[in-house]
Amino acid sequence: MAQMRYGLLQLGESLEFVEMPATHMYQLTALNRRLHKEIEKLTADRVPALPRMAAECDNLEVIDQVYPVTNGLEYINRLEEAFAAIPEKEYPLVSLLTEIRALQAQLEQWYEEEAELS
Repeated sequence: MAQMRYGLLQLGESLEFVEMPATHMYQLTALNRRLHKEIEKLTADRVPALPRMAAECDNLEVIDQVYPVTNGLEYINRLEEAFAAIPEKEYPLVSLLTEIRALQAQLEQWYEEEAELS
């Protein structure tokens, strides 16, 4: 079984854990930082609220089930939907969507390969 890594995302008082293949967590962290760097440049009115990556860990035991553990591909799919819905077609949105979709495609391939190995 593949090693998983967990990212802790925080938006205000809300926490969410994202489970990713350990080999891809750095990409999620880098993407999150890039999105935060560029999101202020977007001129559209409906820009989604974006949580910050607060921490990464290898092992996770959630004590309070109020904090969800989200599959990495599900999280990336949600992120792609939120950014694709922004009514803007200029840089940096096009570039950000390209980066989100690249990670999305890598995760889809990773999960397909894992399913084949199982």
